Amino acid sequence: MTDNDTIDLAVGTLASDSVRVVLEGQAASGAYVASPTFSQYGFSWLRDGSFIALAMDAVGERGSAARFHRWVCEAVWGVRDRVDEIVARIATGRGVEPDRMLPTRYALDGTVEAAGDEAWPNFQLDGYGTWLFALEKHTAGRLDNHEAEVADLAARYLEATWSLPCFDYWEEFGDRRHTSTLAAVAAGLGAAGRMLRSDRYTAAAARVLREIESTCVADGAFVKGPADRRVDASLLSLATPFDLVPVDDARMVATVDRVRAELVTPTGGVRRYVGDSYYGGSPWLLLTAWFGWHARRCGRPDEALAARRWVEARAGELGRLAEQDVSEPQDPATVAEWERRWGPVADPLLWSHAMYLLLVAEDRA
Repeated sequence: MTDNDTIDLAVGTLASDSVRVVLEGQAASGAYVASPTFSQYGFSWLRDGSFIALAMDAVGERGSAARFHRWVCEAVWGVRDRVDEIVARIATGRGVEPDRMLPTRYALDGTVEAAGDEAWPNFQLDGYGTWLFALEKHTAGRLDNHEAEVADLAARYLEATWSLPCFDYWEEFGDRRHTSTLAAVAAGLGAAGRMLRSDRYTAAAARVLREIESTCVADGAFVKGPADRRVDASLLSLATPFDLVPVDDARMVATVDRVRAELVTPTGGVRRYVGDSYYGGSPWLLLTAWFGWHARRCGRPDEALAARRWVEARAGELGRLAEQDVSEPQDPATVAEWERRWGPVADPLLWSHAMYLLLVAEDRA
C-alpha cells in the first residue's frame, strides 16, 4: 500500500463526507433514501440500500448497517402473505401479475408505496438477492430467529421467481431476463444456503449460475442478458462483490475489457451501456467507483486510483456525489428532456457515496 492509497476518514475528506451524507440520508426507520433531493428517489431500494450497508460495514459504521437490515426484515415480513401466494401460484403453473410481485423499493416507513399516476417498474429481483448477500456479510452468517425467518422468506421468493422476466438494475427492459439480476439472485441464494444451512438454496444458486454460464456468455464474455449481447457495467458484480466467478476468469477478463473499450469515457468515467439515453447516457459516479473497486481486486492499482480520482474530482458542494456527470453524454438531446421532466440529475445519490467508500475501503485492505 502506498501513501496515496491510504484512506483518510478525517473530517473534510470525501470519505468522511460520504459517511456523513449516508447517515444524514438514513431515516429513523433505518431505511436509506436513494436521494434526499431528487423527486423520484424518495424511497429505499433494496439494491441501493444493500450496497450502502456493505459500505457502512466496510468503514466501521456497523450500527447504521444493522438498522438498515432490521428495517428490511420488517418491510419484507410485512409482505410475507404475498410471498406465499406467489410461490403457490408459480408451483401450480398459474401466472402472477407483475404488480403482485414483491416491490423493489419501499417507502421509508417500510410500507409498500401507494400506486401513483405514473407507473414505476417495481418488479425487480436483484434487490432481494443483494440484500441476502449483504446480510450474510453483516452477520457473518449468524442470524437471530427473525432474521432467519425473513431470509428464508426472501430465498423462497427468489427460488420460485428467478427465471421470470423482470426489470433490470436500471428499471428497464421488463420483458427480458438480465445477467446482473441473475447474478444477484445466485449470490443471494448462495448466501441463504450458507446462513440457513440449506442444501436446497445452495442447489438453487448453482442452477442460476449454470443458467448464466449457458445463456449469458457470447464471444467469450458475459453479456447484458440472453437476449442482449451488449456489455453492461453492472456485470462487474459477477466477480465484485459476488465472487460467482474469479476476477481472473477468462470470461470476466473479457467482460472488463469490453467495459474498458466501450463504456469508459475519454475522461475516465463509466457509462451503463451503449445506447443508454437516461440523462444522456452519461457516465455514472457509482459505476466508475465500482470499476475502480474491481480493478483494485484484480491487482490493477493504477486503474483503481484513476477511477477514484475521477470520482473525487466530481464531488460537489459539501462533498456530495451525484448520480451522473452529464458533461459527457452519449445522447446530448436527452439530457434536456429528462431535466424538463424531473429536474437536474440526482445529487446526492447515496449509492454513489457507497460505491466510493467500497473502493477506498478496498484500497485500505
